[in-house]
Parts: sequence; C-alpha cells; structure tokens
Amino acid sequence: MIEINRFTLPNGLRVVHNYDSATAMVALNVLYNVGAKDEDPQMTGLAHLFEHLMFGGSVNIPEFDTAIERAGGWNNAWTNNDYTNFYDVVPAHNAETAFWLESDRMLALAFNEKPLEVQRHVVIEEFKEVCLNKPYGDMGHQLRSLIYAKHPYRFPTIGKEISHIEKVTLQDVKDFFYSHYAPNNAVLAVSGHISIEETKRLVEKWFSDIPSRSIAPRNYPSEPEQTEERKKVTSGKVPQTAIVKAFRMPGYNSPDYIPCDIITDLLASGRSSRFYRNLLMGTDLFTEIDASICGSDEPGHLILNAKLTKNDSESIKRAEELMLSEALSITNESLTEYELTRTINRYESNFTFGSIIFLAKAQALAMSEMHNEDINRIVPRYREITTNKIVSIAQEIFNPQKCSTLIYNPE
Repeated sequence: MIEINRFTLPNGLRVVHNYDSATAMVALNVLYNVGAKDEDPQMTGLAHLFEHLMFGGSVNIPEFDTAIERAGGWNNAWTNNDYTNFYDVVPAHNAETAFWLESDRMLALAFNEKPLEVQRHVVIEEFKEVCLNKPYGDMGHQLRSLIYAKHPYRFPTIGKEISHIEKVTLQDVKDFFYSHYAPNNAVLAVSGHISIEETKRLVEKWFSDIPSRSIAPRNYPSEPEQTEERKKVTSGKVPQTAIVKAFRMPGYNSPDYIPCDIITDLLASGRSSRFYRNLLMGTDLFTEIDASICGSDEPGHLILNAKLTKNDSESIKRAEELMLSEALSITNESLTEYELTRTINRYESNFTFGSIIFLAKAQALAMSEMHNEDINRIVPRYREITTNKIVSIAQEIFNPQKCSTLIYNPE
C-alpha cells in the first residue's frame, strides 16, 4: 500500500505526495497533459521539440541543468503521443531547488531564437540518427500510417518529417506553450525524504502565483472503423525480416484495456509465455518475438512483432500464420486459471518492485493522478479479470480483417 497525500492549488495544479524514509533524496515529477496528438498535422514533432526547449532556459533561469547540478541533482524528460513528462532528483536538503526550477519553466520559457535554433538542431540530428540511419528506424512511421487514417496517432512522437521541425517559429513556440503548459493542465508528484507539510510549503511558495491558462480544445478526428485487412511490404538496410501485426484496441479508460494488457503478457511476458515456449523455442523460424500494447489514452493498438531467421516468402508466410494462430489459441478455451493467475502474479511483481524506488513511484503517482485513478487499486483491478473475459476480448481483438501487417525485409 502506497501512502498518498493530495491537494490542489487554486490555479488548478494537482499535487500528489508520498513520503519515503528509505532515501535521502527527493524526486519531483511534472506531468503535462500534452503530447504529439495535440499538434497541427502540418507541424508534427512540436511536443517533442518542447521537451528539449524546456531545458533551454526559462524566464528567470538561463541554464536549467547548471542549477540542478550545483544542487547535487539530475533531471530528464520524455514525450509520447499523450503526455510530456519532466523529472528531477535532488538531495532532500536541496529539494527547494527542484521546486524553483520546475515552477519557473511552468511560468514561462525564455522565448528567444538562440535556444530554439540549438534545440531544433538537436531534434533534427536525433531524427536522422533514430529514424533515418538506424536499422528499422522508420518502422514507427510506416506502421502508424498503416494503422491510422485520420487520428493524430498516425504520426510518431518525433514527428512526421524533418521539414516540420525546420519551419517552427518563435511565435509557434509561444502559442503552443501558453495553450498547453499550465498548472491547470499538469500534475506535480513528489516522492522521497520530504514531509507533506514541507511539500505544501514549497508548492505554495513556488507554484501558487503561476496563473491558470486557457487550454486548447482537443477536437481529434475519430478514427474510422477498420473493416478489412491492411498489409504493407517494405525493405531497407536491415539484417533480417521483421513482422509486425497490429490490432485495434480500446484506450486506457476502457474496461477492456486491462484484459488487452494481460493478453500480451500471456503471449510474451517471460519464459513461461506462449510465444517463448511455442514459437521462439518450439520452432526455428524466430530469433525474437514479442507482444505489447501502445498504452495510449485514446483507442490504440496491440501489436505482435517478430524477427525471423529466414527471409524467403515461405518462411514469412509460415511465421505470420504461427503468430496469429498462437494469439488465437487464447480464444479456444485453453486458458486456465493457473496460467492467468501466474501471469497476473508476474504483473504484480513487476509493478510492485518497479514502484519501490522513489523516482519510479513519483512517476507512477503522477500518471495515476492524471488518469484520476487510485494507484493502490491498479493491481486489484487486474485480479478482477476472469478467464472468460480474456477469451471474449481476445476473440474480439484478434480479428484477421482488422489486422494491419507490416513486413520489413532486407534490401
């Protein structure tokens, strides 16, 4: 049981706190409810660019990293299609430094051309390194454009193309900041060797004067229902054939989200999973095979992915058949209570041990608060799922007519 304290400032900032006596450190995690899905389709990659810009200097602090390093701390961030997340770790006696830094960049960025040009160059080089010069680097672009026709999930977080980042102006940056980065669009999670009283004092001191802002409305185009199988075959400078089969699945707040997560664990989590026993070890076709969910707020996708030992058409066809038939095996009533319980036990173990460290706890608390859920209810909700529910959802998800398949061959 994780002990949680919550309060909300008048400006809308939600704060969640956990005291951890096992560490002499404090972690601050600021989760903004903005991601790649909030971008203009003609200017993708802006949320990811902002992840970098938020380290490029704020209104009163020219060098974010220098300030936190002098306090003996460190920081980092990540962006996905739904959220942008920033976290700081500092010694408890220097905790106020982190509150000061995070509040200042929530108040306003420096907004000048130099940081924009520096971070623009960094993001463009990252795009080249990760998407253009890395084996399978463009797979995310190709897969998302295959799965989605209208929804903004069709663009990867890093952006659709370099030209979109090249044309971002300082005015674009200001407009995006003031319409998304605000106390009323964020959750601040604090975990570590700091009391709730001290947390309240520092939050009120540094964040209470930041004004709430008008958040841009989210009017996403709904994704049309997929009624037939989609398939794309491509090639590149890769060592072996990769296969990805994607199936539509519900978003995070759907009651069917957890069963989908359990299904991928049944298929591919650990050496007792079906993919490992029956496909990786049971055949000579695969060098690796996995199953996962994208974990998105909006309806997303569940994927089966593998790399093959052979690149010929017969091996590819056979591998596709085996991947789908193994996934469909869950629907033929072969799932036992023992297998389901073992899989959920493994999930609980990973969740529990993953939440022990104060930084991981801060991030988990922020995400739970953003989703308006009790972190202590997550594992019990998994325990409530029955074998009948898993079979029913698997039958619905693994519909071959609603499958999008990407085959990536060596040139």
